[in-house]
Amino acid sequence: MTERQMAYTERSLRYLSSDPILTCSSPVLSCRSGIQADDDLKSMIVGTVMRKIKSRTWKKQRYFRLQDDCMTIWYKSKKAGNAHSTFSVSDVEAVREGHQSEVLLSIADEFPPDRCFTLVFRGRRGNLDLVAESAEEAQSWIKGIRKLIDTLENMGEREKLDQWICDWFKKADKNRDGQMNFKEVRDLLKMMNVDMNEHHALRLFTMADKSQSGTLEDDEFVVFYKMLTQREDVLRVFQEYSGDRQKLTLQDLVDFQREEQLHEDGVQQYALELIDRYEPSDTAKMLHVMTIDGFLMYLSSTEGSIFNPAMLELYQDMTQPLSHYYISSSHNTYLLEDQIRGQSSVEGYIQALKRGCRCVEVDCWDGPNGEPIVYHGHTFTSKIFFKDVVSVLGNYAFKTRALVQSKQGIMPFDYVCKVIWGSRPLPGSVLAAVVCRVFHFNPSLIHTHSLSPLQTSQYPVILSIENHCSVDQQKVMAQHLTQILGDQLLTSTLDGMTPISLPSPEDLKGKILLKGKKIGGLEDKMNGMVDDPLTGEVSDEEEATEIDEEHHRNDSIRHRSKKSKQGLSKELSNCVVYCKSVHFSGFKHSRIHSKFYEMSSFTESKARKHMREAGAEFVLHNARQLSRVYPSGLRTDSSNFNPQDMWNVGCQIVALNFQTAGVEMDLNDGLFSQNGRCGYVLKPAFMRNTDKSFDPEIPQNQDGYQPLSLYIQVISGQQLPKVNIKEGSIVDPLVRVEIHGVPLDQAKQETRYIDNNGFNPVWYDTLQFNIQVPELALVRFVVEDYDKTSKNDFVGQFTLPFSCIQPGYHHIHLLSRDGTSIAPASLFVHIRITKVT
Repeated sequence: MTERQMAYTERSLRYLSSDPILTCSSPVLSCRSGIQADDDLKSMIVGTVMRKIKSRTWKKQRYFRLQDDCMTIWYKSKKAGNAHSTFSVSDVEAVREGHQSEVLLSIADEFPPDRCFTLVFRGRRGNLDLVAESAEEAQSWIKGIRKLIDTLENMGEREKLDQWICDWFKKADKNRDGQMNFKEVRDLLKMMNVDMNEHHALRLFTMADKSQSGTLEDDEFVVFYKMLTQREDVLRVFQEYSGDRQKLTLQDLVDFQREEQLHEDGVQQYALELIDRYEPSDTAKMLHVMTIDGFLMYLSSTEGSIFNPAMLELYQDMTQPLSHYYISSSHNTYLLEDQIRGQSSVEGYIQALKRGCRCVEVDCWDGPNGEPIVYHGHTFTSKIFFKDVVSVLGNYAFKTRALVQSKQGIMPFDYVCKVIWGSRPLPGSVLAAVVCRVFHFNPSLIHTHSLSPLQTSQYPVILSIENHCSVDQQKVMAQHLTQILGDQLLTSTLDGMTPISLPSPEDLKGKILLKGKKIGGLEDKMNGMVDDPLTGEVSDEEEATEIDEEHHRNDSIRHRSKKSKQGLSKELSNCVVYCKSVHFSGFKHSRIHSKFYEMSSFTESKARKHMREAGAEFVLHNARQLSRVYPSGLRTDSSNFNPQDMWNVGCQIVALNFQTAGVEMDLNDGLFSQNGRCGYVLKPAFMRNTDKSFDPEIPQNQDGYQPLSLYIQVISGQQLPKVNIKEGSIVDPLVRVEIHGVPLDQAKQETRYIDNNGFNPVWYDTLQFNIQVPELALVRFVVEDYDKTSKNDFVGQFTLPFSCIQPGYHHIHLLSRDGTSIAPASLFVHIRITKVT
């Protein structure tokens, strides 16, 4: 700690000690105050024995209880001695009641649904399937966890900070006496990634120990924490605009917004709103001033983020043809792991749709007892039923619908009702009783057996079918699609007339579109000219074909890769409207002969070949028609290609393996994090123009060409997580900024690394980039732990479109490798964007 920092610490001590806001006894954090009035939380605190289910044969009893912080769930085996496990409620995304996972469905004949529930975790962590001893105990946990999730989601910035402080206090208080001695302080500093010598640590401890007891109690720990986390970098900015270096007057804040954040319209009103939202002092609010605490809270909020909050909302024109949008897309969505032996699961569809995916894929094969199955053909991946995929798609594509389990499989409840009673009106209670009698489950589940609400996009979902089924099982597929999805499935043009262009996402809200082979064209169907099924290629995406073409493998593979010619059922063909799969015969042929509703699929290597040979023509093609690009069949590990290359030529459906974390999925998440995360992003105007071409290799020829310079001053980092589990290790962080865009824009630069400080490293390093096509550029911030002898370890990242960057002073809230928050880890940066002259 520098002398200047220490002086500031001492000046601030009196203020910190009397801060009424931060306290580890906050009722938001310590739910003890609310337990007396909440039977569910009481029951969870006491604890419950439940079965943890991993498979039909793995069912183990575990003792679960909610810890006193009401944020941590602790569980252990009766036979495991002192060994136990914990997880945070903040890691739980949702609670599903009943048999709403494949694991619980497998034991549905053994345990009734009212005793079963599933905890769904954020990111790529597997679900936790549990069976309680009674329906009442299950409901206590289901309702209790949902209450805690709601509490977390409704926390303000200050409350979240409170929670984080108290988490650290709990970690440091090893003997759980509600106090922290100096040895615990030193251990805490190591845990927090702080390399501080003992003299400075003792000085901080002594300053915070107001009671002079040799220990820190919770309020004293808050003082200690605030001294430890003082932001001299933010204070420097604050005092630059503060007239008296103690506060920002309304005019000071207006000046800051205009000069640094480059806000122009309504700045004074905006400044007043910032004071009202983020200033913790009621006195300061009345005086229309902002203290350093309020200033820091503002800069740490969504409004102070590098991502322009206006572009987090749905802000783009959604009334243009589908071909004018990038569409978030998944490859082999059913797979949770690799392409050879990985597990197939409907969970893959649930997770993809929750991440904003709007194009999912199924590989359909003939299954037992006339039921089509989904798996990666000619491999050892597990199999699931096509009808279960359709049910989950209907439930998660747009809104929440109750699912029920019967001998016939997973079904939406409203579909079950329709099958039994048709369209005739019937009182809900009578209908429920009829359904229960037919499908043998508890009537009370009709009302409680539902899913947690999801913020799912209302814009259309495309179901891309790779069809390997016989005609008979194709008919079954069509039956499942039409009966389970009902009105959600688009089976005719929107107005019943022969269209002349693709409809828009707005036109298709709430609709599921089938992509696949089709007998004849839309015109033939509208004119009633389609009679008998047509014999032809059913699949244009045999990935073994690519292996054969590119690597000339042995004869058995070549024999397997030949495209089979199967009949196409009229019923399945009729489900395809605007996304008819056709073989690509070249850009000239497409320009002359192709219909707007026809689309082609390309392996990544074929797409790159077209990019190299005719990039500008590819862009024009994609202004008129949809294109899908999918990973090479050689990517048996479910790795991904760089989607940016395909977006540069306007390919809309760039299908990635969503189950595989990495830079490719970071880019996908970054692009689709804008526009309300609706899964659709409008392409730049020059890529929607069918009259003039854009060549990503020569962007200088584009009309309105205006390159921009991006200046990024990486100022500091905050609370970067430890990545090396080795005891005593401290992160040596560096920041790399990557530009992903057209070939001329691909670039990366790094800061220097900081020795032994992951808690509050300071750089003040400036990086500068010239960006030729800002409309296509993505900016990725990566933090790594420097290692001079081996590859750097990943710490966190954040990716966003260049067009969504806010200029000025901002925080970047880092994400983990799988895209989940690692709050409060962040970077503090200053951004300037200027025209290149």
